[in-house]
Amino acid sequence: MTLAVSKYLNLKKIIYTFVFCFSSTFVLFLMLFGCATSDFDVKNITWKTYNNSRYGFEFPYPSNWSSLKAPENNDGIVFVSPQNKSVEIRGWASKQLLESIIQDPKTRTNKNSNFQTAQGISGVLVVEINQKLASMTLTLTQGQVNYYWQGRSESQEFQDYYRFFYYIAQQYRILKS
Repeated sequence: MTLAVSKYLNLKKIIYTFVFCFSSTFVLFLMLFGCATSDFDVKNITWKTYNNSRYGFEFPYPSNWSSLKAPENNDGIVFVSPQNKSVEIRGWASKQLLESIIQDPKTRTNKNSNFQTAQGISGVLVVEINQKLASMTLTLTQGQVNYYWQGRSESQEFQDYYRFFYYIAQQYRILKS
């Protein structure tokens, strides 16, 4: 292979990498910018509060949303939008297994908190977007209990629900026992 061909192939690789990275970043920017422009206003919604007596947590949900059948063990609930059945909010909790049983200490990862509820509890908030579904999941840990809250919708509609989901995640409360 000549030096000119080698330089050409390297340049082609650099251009391809730049275009791929730029287009991925641009798409992410558009999605997040779209999330910031939603017309969600907390005052325009009549709220109810779901309270879980087994694990002692609560979060608000719109009063016109309906719940799916709760599991028999009462570990959580799912609410669905009356306008769009693919839009859900859910909350649940579970007791932690001993870390030595579920995970090798060499592979254990520690997720740093990146979110704080209005109650002042720190946790991890993760947004995942794939081709069909998008979700926002909050994970809080208190003692030996993991608390979870999730809002999800179809990916193309997620920007319309982002601020709504974020507000509910902020209002999630762990009740003092």
